[in-house]
Amino acid sequence: MPLIADARRRFIHKVGALAGAATMSPFAVTRAMSSSTGVTFGPLRQVRAGALDIGYIDAGPIDGQVIILLHGWPYDIHSFAEVSPLLVKAGFRVIIPYLRGYGTTHFLSDATKRNGQQAALAFDAIALMDALGIQRAILAGFDWGARTANCVAALQPERCSAMVSVSGYLIGSQAANKAPLPPRGELAWWYQFYFATERGHAGYEKYCRDFAKLIWQTASPTWRFDDATFDRSAAAFDNPDHVAIVIHNYRWRLGLAEGETRYDEPENRLAAGPVITVPTITLEGDANGAPHPEPAAYRAKFSGRYAHRLIPGVGHNLPQEAPQAFADAVIDVAGRG
Repeated sequence: MPLIADARRRFIHKVGALAGAATMSPFAVTRAMSSSTGVTFGPLRQVRAGALDIGYIDAGPIDGQVIILLHGWPYDIHSFAEVSPLLVKAGFRVIIPYLRGYGTTHFLSDATKRNGQQAALAFDAIALMDALGIQRAILAGFDWGARTANCVAALQPERCSAMVSVSGYLIGSQAANKAPLPPRGELAWWYQFYFATERGHAGYEKYCRDFAKLIWQTASPTWRFDDATFDRSAAAFDNPDHVAIVIHNYRWRLGLAEGETRYDEPENRLAAGPVITVPTITLEGDANGAPHPEPAAYRAKFSGRYAHRLIPGVGHNLPQEAPQAFADAVIDVAGRG
C-alpha cells in the first residue's frame, strides 16, 4: 500500500503542478494533446465532483446546449477529438471527462474504494454535472461510456435530455451475468475471465499498454490507427488507479468483487432492466469485434423517440473511427437535424 499511496501522491502533485499557471480558478488548466489531424482540444480543466477531482474538456459556447461525451475502456477522451469540433461548430457546449481511473481524474482520498461498478460511474457523471452547474445534458458514449449514459438516463431521466448510445442498451446485473453463454459468446469475453484471476491482475498491470493495443486491434479490425494515435490515448492509463478500477469493474460484473452499499438501491433498480424514456439514437459499427448485443434484443428498452443506425466499415471505437456519423447522431437526437 505505501508504494501505491506514493504513486498517487506523485500523480496528484503532477496534476497540481499543471494548475500552477492557471488563472481560471477553481479549475486546473493544461493543454490536451493534439490529434493526428491537427485538431486540438484546448484547455484541460479540473473540478472537484463527489469523490473525485475530474479532468475534463469544456469546449464551445458557455450558453450552448450541453453534450457530455463519455469514453470507454481501454480508450480515453481522444476518442472524441474529431467529434468535438463538429459539435462546437453546431453550437453545442461539449464536456468530455476522463472517467475514474483515467488521465488526470483522481480520487480526493486514498481511503475511497477504487470501485468500477456501473452505478459508481453513473453518479460520477451526475456529480460532474452538479459541480459545473448543469441541470440537463445530452449524454453520448460508447463502451463504458454508453453504459454510464444508459444508467444516468434510467436512474435520473430528468438530468438526461437525450442520448446517443453505441451498442444500444448496456445496463447489466450481477444476477444476469451468472448465466453461462454459448462457447463462442464466452470466448468473446476472454479478458473478463482473465481479469478474474490474480494472474490477470498482474498481467494487466505489467502489460497494460500491450493489452490495450490488442483490444483496439481485435475490437476494431478494420481501423488502421498509427502508433501516435494509440500512444496519445495510452498515456491516460498511467493513472495510478487505472488497473484497480478496470479489474474491479470486470470482477464486479461477475459478482466476484463487492460494490459499495451506497449504490445498492440504484443497482437494484438497474438490475431490473429499466426502460429508458429519453429520446435516443443507438449506433453500431458493422465491423465491431467486441462483444455487443443485437439491436433487436434491446429495441423494447427504449420507449421515447428512437432510431438505430448501422455504420458500415466501423468497429468498436465508433466516435473515433466515424466522427461525422457520431456527431450527426448527436445533432439529430437534439432535434437540430
